[in-house]
Amino acid sequence: MCGRYVQISRIDVVEKRFGVRVPQPELFPKNPNVSASERAPVIASDRPKEVQLFQFGLVPHWAQKPMCLLNARAEGDHNPENNPGYLGSKGIIQKPSFRKAIRSQRCLVLADAFIEGPEDHKLSEPYLVYLRKQERPFAFAGIWDEWHNPTSGEIIRSFAIITVAANTVTQRIRHHRSPVIIPRDAEQDWLSLDSELSDITELLKPYPGERLNAYPISPAIKNPRNKDVKILLPTGERLFSEEEYESKSDLRLEGMRPS
Repeated sequence: MCGRYVQISRIDVVEKRFGVRVPQPELFPKNPNVSASERAPVIASDRPKEVQLFQFGLVPHWAQKPMCLLNARAEGDHNPENNPGYLGSKGIIQKPSFRKAIRSQRCLVLADAFIEGPEDHKLSEPYLVYLRKQERPFAFAGIWDEWHNPTSGEIIRSFAIITVAANTVTQRIRHHRSPVIIPRDAEQDWLSLDSELSDITELLKPYPGERLNAYPISPAIKNPRNKDVKILLPTGERLFSEEEYESKSDLRLEGMRPS
């Protein structure tokens, strides 16, 4: 799963990168430890030129009580063994919680990196996973929904990050899943409701591992209230050598400060 990620880019960087505007800059969060039920920035299909703040953790519109679905499996009930080579059908289009959203309520989840740990130790042994060459911010494939609380009348807009089987980087971390990262040239197709469903599901694949890297960080990230950017400091070596990209501006503490 992908239950923690980093969002610390400056507003002007986000606006320029995605060609959007942030209507309420004073509310725009910079969060090195985005966690369940927190509000985080997305670009949703209903307002593709604007950044909105939705709750991380999908509450389906039909829910009778609050839920918090952080992730949506692209394969749905298929591929229970999480085979990285799976090429079968994308069962997400049949799942009751997601079948409406994948067709008409998609979003780009804005991020600078994500946090993952081994399946057995989870965030007791966390890694920060990032795109090489300082390609940030980027966007996860997300789906969103709107839920009306039957008791209070409150309206909650929320989202989930779509996941697939592990790529070479998350396999190295010994984790069985990875979030879907939308290629830059496909972001508008993901948001467009004119896109064919077959073209949308074609995007649900592991991101090329050679374009990612990771390094270990402190287990202090486990505490969702810990918002100190220093928790993103490396505590060990990167998983893969990057001599060809080596520079002092790499995604260590300098790189993960708001830019």
